[in-house]
Amino acid sequence: MAFYGRNAEMERLDEMFNSNKFEFAVIYGRRRVGKTTLIREFVKNKKSVFFAANESTAADNLLSFSRCIGGKSNAPIFSDYESALEAIFELAGNERLVLVIDEYPYLAQSYRGISSLLQIMIDHKKDNSKLMLILCGSSMSFMESQVLGYKSPLYGRRTAQFKIRPFTFFEAFPFFTSFATVDKAVLYGITGGIPEYLCKINPQKNVRENIIDMFLSTSGHFFEEPSNLIKQELREPSTYNVIIESIAGGASRLNEIAVKSGLESNKCSKYLNSLIALGLVKKELPFGETVSKRSIYKLEDFMFRFWYRFVFQNVSAINAGLGGDVYDNEIDRHLNAYMGYIFEDICLQWLSVQAKRGALPFFIGNVGRWWGTNPKTRLQEEIDIMTTRQDSALFAECKFTNSLVDIEVLRNLQRKSEIFDGYKNKFFFLFSKSGFDDNLRKAAAADKNIVLTELKDMY
Repeated sequence: MAFYGRNAEMERLDEMFNSNKFEFAVIYGRRRVGKTTLIREFVKNKKSVFFAANESTAADNLLSFSRCIGGKSNAPIFSDYESALEAIFELAGNERLVLVIDEYPYLAQSYRGISSLLQIMIDHKKDNSKLMLILCGSSMSFMESQVLGYKSPLYGRRTAQFKIRPFTFFEAFPFFTSFATVDKAVLYGITGGIPEYLCKINPQKNVRENIIDMFLSTSGHFFEEPSNLIKQELREPSTYNVIIESIAGGASRLNEIAVKSGLESNKCSKYLNSLIALGLVKKELPFGETVSKRSIYKLEDFMFRFWYRFVFQNVSAINAGLGGDVYDNEIDRHLNAYMGYIFEDICLQWLSVQAKRGALPFFIGNVGRWWGTNPKTRLQEEIDIMTTRQDSALFAECKFTNSLVDIEVLRNLQRKSEIFDGYKNKFFFLFSKSGFDDNLRKAAAADKNIVLTELKDMY
């Protein structure tokens, strides 16, 4: 399949390669996000040694590393890692060579001295070397603490780092060429922009057929994908299943999740931190706050969110061959509600795109959701998106519904904006899946601070 996206990463890697001096890149991100595909695309037509470490012993990994260096299965076996790395630096003495160590955490776990050894090699040989070293890993907590962290032997040696993230809705468009805009949003909402997941979409089938094929049949690619990943990455998978299901079902605060999961809050917090480290869950604070008791937890991985919302509780029906009924009676009825949060995320991404184009009324930095108590009414309020800059503020409402957004939605957003005093210029952005009624369009035409955007126009 053709290689899509990652233009900024490829440009930076090419720039490093063309420097013709020692370079050291750290590439990391959650599983399935496309790290290895990116690296393999980068090393095409370049002299390289690509070593993928295994969850095995130090001796087994040394054997594999030796064969990668020698380029064949019967290549000489190095007696130790120091000799192997010496050979690599010697090969890169006069010509450019890229050494890739993929799944570096596996190598570091099998041979704990590898980071210190690399540090020594780099410090003593980098000035006379044309080696480009790439360490890649899926364990984000390991890569951040044991490779990039201050206490790591490798700290300060890297010349670039890349945290590979899922594609945005707009970056994922090449996978959706045959679908209508709303269908593109739904397909993004069930795959979350993970390249490997996007590749499973069948352009010859509609959304219903794709979801049934991928999620609601026992042979579907995603039927067991989340549970297998949890079993692979974490101990006590049953506990994590309950926690993730509770978040997918609407629980967002720590005490809510703990109660639904039957755990004490302190213990639940530790499990949540493990899920955050894997990139499956994220902790959010209201916009503008850095420490808050009002923090909430959301599923960051949309495929997990969809699976635990609709598949996990219907496994028996799917096993009985009733995937079509699950779609018609569960998913189809609740799809708009499910997509609400994802549509907010798409709108956030759209604002970022507009900011890069200089198409917003003011420069935006931090953007986020806000929730809390209205000091005037003492009622709980939520604002889908907001951002501020000096004397200007932007407030947004996102509606993924089949009905037209009316002027009452605008009035309600304006009322909630009164919580935030002191801003001379207030801008109101309304986003809609289905469009806007005539009264709202007239109000927007008469006020340049009101901006209406339909999903179909987000290109």
